Amino acid sequence: MDSSSGASAQVGVPAVGAQGLLFGEDLTEQDPGTGYRGTTACRVAGITYRQLDYWARTGLVEPSIRPATGSGTHRLYGFRDVLVLKIVKRLLDTGVSLQQIRTAVTHLRERGVDDLAQITLMSDGASVYECTSPDEVVDLVQGGQGVFGIAVGRVWREIEGTLSQMPTETLDDTDDDLFHPDDELAARRRARDAG
Repeated sequence: MDSSSGASAQVGVPAVGAQGLLFGEDLTEQDPGTGYRGTTACRVAGITYRQLDYWARTGLVEPSIRPATGSGTHRLYGFRDVLVLKIVKRLLDTGVSLQQIRTAVTHLRERGVDDLAQITLMSDGASVYECTSPDEVVDLVQGGQGVFGIAVGRVWREIEGTLSQMPTETLDDTDDDLFHPDDELAARRRARDAG
């Protein structure tokens, strides 16, 4: 527990007590065998492919459906991976250190669907705090600590809507050069092989 607010937990330390959903979301787990290519994950999360690649190589956010296994293979990111990518991007935008973000990501990975829906991440730019009720958010803000908040359930809904319009793949799909109009590397390989 963070002693200055008395209501929220610094990320990495679970909050005490089960609370109701902050915003009443009824979130459902996505199909664990369906994934999204890196270009789609980047577009939805608002990050560059370079960031995505770096975060995967350093273990910050690795693709849970299919990792890259060599040249020409495509990573497949699951829904929760894309959710975490978007949260990481928002935390970076507020000036939170990569070390604090790594702690927050580890904490988020340990949560179930219902737990994620209840969490609002608050940041003062230096630390990340977990709030699981509206009262905790208010207490943190009144304590002068929280200046930026991310309601994870709302981000979930936002991503769910956006990804529903994006191309998906499953583990059963071959990793050959399947045509994806936004996959620049596959297009270059096809052009090279045809020429």
